[in-house]
Amino acid sequence: MDWSAKGWVVSMHTCFALPARARAGVIGAGRVGVVLAAALQAAGHEVVAAHGLSDASRARAAALLPGVPLVGIAAVVERSDLLLLTVPDDPLPGLVQGVARSTGFRPGQVVAHTSGRHGVAVLTPAAEQGARVLALHPAMTFTGTAVDLDRLAGTRFGVTCAEPDLPLARELVHSLGGVVVPVAEEDRVLYHAALAHGANHLVTLVSDAMELLAGAGVEDPAATLRPLLTAALDNALTAGSAALTGPVARGDAGTVAVHLRRIAQVAPDSVGLYAALARQTAARAVADGRLRAQDAAGLLDVLATVRTPTTSTA
Repeated sequence: MDWSAKGWVVSMHTCFALPARARAGVIGAGRVGVVLAAALQAAGHEVVAAHGLSDASRARAAALLPGVPLVGIAAVVERSDLLLLTVPDDPLPGLVQGVARSTGFRPGQVVAHTSGRHGVAVLTPAAEQGARVLALHPAMTFTGTAVDLDRLAGTRFGVTCAEPDLPLARELVHSLGGVVVPVAEEDRVLYHAALAHGANHLVTLVSDAMELLAGAGVEDPAATLRPLLTAALDNALTAGSAALTGPVARGDAGTVAVHLRRIAQVAPDSVGLYAALARQTAARAVADGRLRAQDAAGLLDVLATVRTPTTSTA
């Protein structure tokens, strides 16, 4: 593969392996940061410092990183040979620029961030000071508790780095129990959008479904949905659109119409989401050949009567 052709940042640095016992620090003691730091610790590395300001961050660090001092950003940078930046996407550029201007990064220091949106370009100030820079995004949802440590096994990490640094990235991801998935610099946003669309919107969809079941008098909506959604997810991951079932895939316009009317009565905020997903489902069913275009026409007519709510900026 021509790494540079896909936007990979190519470096002339000499490759080197991660020390067997690296001195690691983490800036951002959120759900991701404390779990990855704990995983590094379990892999034999020494977590020497962490930074987190909120009460929740301090509680997470106390639970998963007992004995690791919570210190200022400068102290974490100074003490760490392996520096994890696990802050949210938007503050990351400012953090990197601020450290570069103040404390500074060291030549040979490994600096890795866990942002899905950003590649290694955001770490340019660190690279210019001689640091080895990696973008390592775990494709996993985190609770910030010990439960997450077992979930790291086999987790895919979206990795962007210079070609010579790929062995280093593989070694680091492997120490976390993960598997490397190379993502080109210019593809990071689409990669992250795909994961957010699938995982975050799934939570919204399932929450809506549970609320509708509760409105129908079902005492344990989660127990009712779990086997159905587990099977649907497995089928979708295996077969894609071929796994579609239900009234939209069958073109049952009458059923969809009564769904919309009843949802509007008990949960009007959910009507737009139902209709938007039904339109997309119909399009996929037609493209997949499961629904004839003429059979989809009546369904689309029903859905056309629903306007997706928009947020006013007035």
